[in-house]
Amino acid sequence: MEKTKVTLEDVKQAAVRIRPYVCRTPLLRESKMDRALGCQVYVKPEMLQVTGAFKIRGALSKILSLTQAERDKGIITSSSGNHGQACAYAGKVLGIHATVIVPEDTPTLKVENARSMGANVILWDRAYTERWKKVHAEVEEHGYTIVHNYEDFDVMAGQGTIALEIMEDLADVETVLVPIGGGGLISGISTAIKETNPSIRVIGVQAEACCPYYLSRQNGERTRATVKQTIADGLACDWPGNNTYPIIEKYVDDIVTVSEEAIEEAVRMVANDAKLVAEPSACVGIAALQSGAVTTRPDEKVCVVLTSGNWGIDMIGRLLKGERVAGIF
Repeated sequence: MEKTKVTLEDVKQAAVRIRPYVCRTPLLRESKMDRALGCQVYVKPEMLQVTGAFKIRGALSKILSLTQAERDKGIITSSSGNHGQACAYAGKVLGIHATVIVPEDTPTLKVENARSMGANVILWDRAYTERWKKVHAEVEEHGYTIVHNYEDFDVMAGQGTIALEIMEDLADVETVLVPIGGGGLISGISTAIKETNPSIRVIGVQAEACCPYYLSRQNGERTRATVKQTIADGLACDWPGNNTYPIIEKYVDDIVTVSEEAIEEAVRMVANDAKLVAEPSACVGIAALQSGAVTTRPDEKVCVVLTSGNWGIDMIGRLLKGERVAGIF
C-alpha cells in the first residue's frame, strides 16, 4: 500500500533498513565559530557519506522497501546531482539498474560520479517539468520505479534518520538549521524532531534566489518562486511539493533566506574553521547565522546540517581566494 504520510516510527524503521549501507556521521562541536555565529555551534557533516551527501539515506530507504519484482525492473529519478548519485550508488550495491535524468548543466563531478557507479545518466533540459516528462516516458517504456528526490515518504523517512542521530548525540540540542530545496530533508528531520521533542526549534533556510517555501510561509499559501542565478544549485526549486509543504507548515518553526554573498562567506567559514569541504547548498544554515537571518543566544546549542560536498574543488578554491563565482540558471 502506498504511504500517505511520514511518521517518527517510519524514520526509526528507515534507520534500521539503511544502517548496513550508510555512514553514521559524527556531530562535530565547532567552538571556533561560536563568537562569529552567536551560539554554541555543532555541525552534522553529511559530506562524509560514501556519496558525499545525505541523499543516500533517502534513496536507500526507498529502494530497500521495494518488492523484488520492482527491483528487477530497475529504478529511475531526476536530480540536480546528489540524489542521482545516491540512486546510482544504491543501484550498484543492491544490483539494481538505475537511470538518472539530470540537467544538462549539472556539475561534471556529479555526472561522472553517477556514471562511475554504473548508472545510465541522461542529460536533459534544465526545466524541472521537462525532465520529469522524460522520467515518465522512460517509466512507460521500461517499467522503472520512480525514486522521487523529495515527494516520496520513504525518502523523507530516510532523510529523517539524520535527526535521530543528532538527538542521540546531543540530547539537549535547542535549534537545528536545515537547508531547503525540494523539502524532503527538512520534512523528515522536522517530523522526527517534533514527534520526539516539540521544544526543539527547527529552522529551514533557502537561498534568496530560489525560495518558494519562504514565500509560501509569508503569503500563507503555496507560492511559486522565480528561480534566479544561484551558486546553491542543489537547492533549486520553484514550487513547494504536494507532500512536503503540509509537513513543513506543521513542523518547521521558521523559514529564512540568505543572499549569494552570505552563502559564499559561509563556504569560506566552513572550510577555514571546520576544515570541511562543503558545497554552497550545504552552507546556507551557517550563512543564516552569520548574516543574522537567525538569532540565537550565546549559550544556545545549535546544530547546522551540512548536507553535501559534491562541488568542483576548483570552484571552492576560487571562493576561498575571495573570488566571486557565478551561479547557474
